Amino acid sequence: MVLLYLAAVALPVRYHIGSIQMTGLRTFLALVFIPLLVLYCRNRPAKGMSIDLLFMLFVCWGAVAFSQTSPNHMLENGGALMLELLGGFLIARLFVRTAEDFHEVIKATLIIVTLSLPLAIFESLTGQPPLIAAINAMPGVNSVASVSIPPRLGLERVQALFAHPIHYGLFGSTLTALVFVGTAGRWSLPLRAAGLSAGVFASFLALSSGAFLSVLLQLFLILWALNLPRWRYRWLALAALAIAAYIAVDLISNRTPVRVFFSYATFSAHNAYWRGIIFEWGMVNVWQNPIFGIGLNDWVRPDFMLSGSMDNFWLVLAVRYGLPGFALFALAYLSGLFRVAFAPLPPELQAMRRAWVICFAGLTFTLCTVHIWTSIFSYVFFLFGAGLWLLAPVPEPARPKREAPRFTRFPAVPA
Repeated sequence: MVLLYLAAVALPVRYHIGSIQMTGLRTFLALVFIPLLVLYCRNRPAKGMSIDLLFMLFVCWGAVAFSQTSPNHMLENGGALMLELLGGFLIARLFVRTAEDFHEVIKATLIIVTLSLPLAIFESLTGQPPLIAAINAMPGVNSVASVSIPPRLGLERVQALFAHPIHYGLFGSTLTALVFVGTAGRWSLPLRAAGLSAGVFASFLALSSGAFLSVLLQLFLILWALNLPRWRYRWLALAALAIAAYIAVDLISNRTPVRVFFSYATFSAHNAYWRGIIFEWGMVNVWQNPIFGIGLNDWVRPDFMLSGSMDNFWLVLAVRYGLPGFALFALAYLSGLFRVAFAPLPPELQAMRRAWVICFAGLTFTLCTVHIWTSIFSYVFFLFGAGLWLLAPVPEPARPKREAPRFTRFPAVPA
């Protein structure tokens, strides 16, 4: 089930049923969603059900909010939200329940990224996405639109498997901690370094500062852990330093800490300025429509902002679904992240826990600078659900030790 899901995420196939746009991923999730719900009710996880319930309540609230703000699109978009968020999440909760399962997820994702690299390199040099072009040439189906964006650093930006280069970069970035930290003790150091390099290189080819920010943050946290391996309070000290830095920037700078963050999290001063404006006007929309949000309607912004793009996933949640929707989603996300971070675990599972927490620490900040939708949205929260088994880890079955055969030149003597 997990392998089929990941294959559907990585295959950018689309088609229409009437006015409803379907993707390969939505089709797969629509086929398995009801059986997943039945299986979940029969085989509920030992812990973390409150997190599952919060995500389910968020999807229900999303349908209510759409009914008030975008009633003509409630069925299509409410259904897509349910399938892409809950479908991938439930697959992870049901089928990723041991360290071995989690290791297989990492390995499968690394294989997909590695296989995509030749396509990504070709696209980086030519600007032509081979897989997307091949799917568009097939009768009856099409693929994601080929995004036309000016080159950076003399290279074309790569979308390879996804609707936007940012999404491909984000997909590759998730391997940074998962491979290098999560497979410690299972893979050799050269193999872990090679896997790390594949993910970082894929993320770089997207030439997205937002996606690559996740890589840099994860690398920083890995180095912090490696340099202070025995200090019990190293993470509390890092959190205190981050809070102190925020307060210092707020007191010293003539800009808000949010604007300062955007200035360092983007490739150009123009992008930083633009993201600052998006955040300020996005919050205007939130306070004007605090309960149900604005749904799929256009958001209020200055006349010179012709594009309606809002490069901030967390802000989009609040703008689109209102403060209740944002609160449900944020509570589920933070509850899962902190409960896993502080769960009592045996030593052999702590590397996997550290890898998952570092991965989502990087993604949390990156999602402040990018928006995600369709396949990559589903994948991120599949990966989130894939770490919740750490709340109640199932012991791995003991492998019987094979005794070395005893050789003797003397015949056996009967008792």
